[in-house]
Amino acid sequence: MEKKIVTIGGGTGSFTILSGLKKFENLDLCAIVSMVDDGGSTGRLRDELGVLPPGDVRQCLVALSEESKVIRDLFNYRFEDGQLKGHAVGNIIISALEKKSGSFSEGLGVAMKVLRIKGRVIPVTDDNVNLKMKLGDGRMLKGESEINHNFFVQEKGLNKISLQPKAGINRVARRAIEQADVIVIGPGNHYCSIVPNLLVNGLAKALKQSKAKVVYVVNLVNKKGHTNNFTVCDYVDSINDFIGEHRIDYVIFNKRKPGKELISKYRRKGEDLVSACSNLERNDFEMISDDFLGNEVEYSKVDKISNMRSLIRHDGNKLANVIKSISESE
Repeated sequence: MEKKIVTIGGGTGSFTILSGLKKFENLDLCAIVSMVDDGGSTGRLRDELGVLPPGDVRQCLVALSEESKVIRDLFNYRFEDGQLKGHAVGNIIISALEKKSGSFSEGLGVAMKVLRIKGRVIPVTDDNVNLKMKLGDGRMLKGESEINHNFFVQEKGLNKISLQPKAGINRVARRAIEQADVIVIGPGNHYCSIVPNLLVNGLAKALKQSKAKVVYVVNLVNKKGHTNNFTVCDYVDSINDFIGEHRIDYVIFNKRKPGKELISKYRRKGEDLVSACSNLERNDFEMISDDFLGNEVEYSKVDKISNMRSLIRHDGNKLANVIKSISESE
């Protein structure tokens, strides 16, 4: 019997999981994608063309594509010079399809056919929104990029995080959550990729009403100035708070440490590895702890925000194996 699996996140984390899950048969895959990205190529396209953010959607499309490697690589290719320097080809194509059709979702539908994807990619909202964060000292951060580059969130304190303007859940996304057997949240930048989905009106309600098993994939590394020293339980509690009730059933946690050189690189960036819960044993979720570490990541030299991206990622195949097992468990 076909299992319905829904991922909720941003681009890179969802890409990793979807790339692994795509290899299995009898899985109905659906990627619900955050729509607040405003940095790099995506930010330029939003500013210049007035389109919705294509970057995270592009990564999910490529992950699920059953087209040739040449086509998939083309969608991720970034121009190295000229006026298009830094732009990903796929971002331009998705934006062009939106402009031509007059609708991001309609343009995305065409892109899904062109790339012959296995499953569906759904924007969490069709509304044009931006992320906004108010710090404890009253300062207002506007936009995902500004928040991502601010390293004083913990020091100043998080007063409020919201979407501007308020956004409603995409009806197709809501239906997918309601019908899912398993919902996978994360991994990804906590405040800039994961939480923005939970701020969309209707998504938390859909999660509460869904009978699906909810799986949370913990980040490998904490973000400087945002989640330093966060443990697994800190992330779980934060996400449950944004949902409005305890909803996470399973937690996937990588227990293998990367090499000393990589750890040193992260320390120089002011970032630390996520650790297990520091308090007493929790029994409100099942912890699946194993070696889920992938290889070190290389980025295009013209990716303007590569310095903000992770040096390591999860192993998508290992994550997919666990998620599939959860979907088959009673």
